[in-house]
Amino acid sequence: MLENAERLQRQFLQPGAGRGGRWEPPVDVYQSGDDLWIFIALPGVPQEGVEVLIEGTTLIVRGDRPLPRFAKGAVIHRLEIPHGPFERRIGLPGGRYQLLQRAFDAGCLVLGLRPL
Repeated sequence: MLENAERLQRQFLQPGAGRGGRWEPPVDVYQSGDDLWIFIALPGVPQEGVEVLIEGTTLIVRGDRPLPRFAKGAVIHRLEIPHGPFERRIGLPGGRYQLLQRAFDAGCLVLGLRPL
């Protein structure tokens, strides 16, 4: 299990993994009927700091996860949860979509999309 966690960490934290060297949060995508439900893991990211765009058939989610206030000036012994700017681009099935829901739940941004 530890090896899998470390592999995933390396995958999402590789410099340049996202656009402009940003990290990419992990995503789950579900389809229920015609609606898409997207869960993006964003622990510690303030809701107002997340931008959500739909460009053609691509969903773009970007923002920044700051270090906790008490971490500034502290000695960091282990840093596994990514911080700094992030961007995730998710290809959507063909067509246009409207955003039905945008909420934060248990450290995840939850997006509901419906085809137009």
